[in-house]
Amino acid sequence: MTNRSCVIRLSRYKNALLRLRTLNFVRVFSENLADAAGVTATQVRKDFSIFGITGNRRGGYKVDELIEQLNKILGKDKIQKFILVGMGNLGKALVQYAGFERSGIKIVAGFDIDANKWDKEGPVPICPLEELSEVIRRHEIEFGIITVPDFAAQQVLELMIPAGIRGVLNFAPICVKGPEGCVVNNINLVTELENIIYFVNASEKTQESQQ
Repeated sequence: MTNRSCVIRLSRYKNALLRLRTLNFVRVFSENLADAAGVTATQVRKDFSIFGITGNRRGGYKVDELIEQLNKILGKDKIQKFILVGMGNLGKALVQYAGFERSGIKIVAGFDIDANKWDKEGPVPICPLEELSEVIRRHEIEFGIITVPDFAAQQVLELMIPAGIRGVLNFAPICVKGPEGCVVNNINLVTELENIIYFVNASEKTQESQQ
């Protein structure tokens, strides 16, 4: 299986290509993508070779063709449907984020246990949690987002999986575990911020010691 770092780089290459296309680039070279993704040109070519993507040593890669190839690899050649559980501040922000649609991602519905948050007539319907399984099956949804408190996250995951969810992005500050065949990506925003703080402080200490 392709490692996660490679897939993240493919997304960065694709985003760089989209920006370059707005600047009227028709062709690009691995060096252009390397600069945009913060890697070497050799790494770009190595990543592409895994998926059989080849360029021309003199002519580089055609931007439109490369975007199409990367979209297909990343599953972005069609609309990918998600549901979201937990309509707190983060959940509401994600549901309202217009950038998802532009990236081929559609949040079909949101869910919460609080009746005050239900709104089935909104641009993204917000429904009772009891309707989760029915909505997932009716729309054949395979992906979910969890934005509930930590104590409820595992329970929500266990509701999603029998209904057909196979991939989950979990923002609850706890690692949840799914069965084999279910991909779960746990993102703890506090941990990510602490990592940034640590490395900035470590860098400052290194610079001070070298003075």
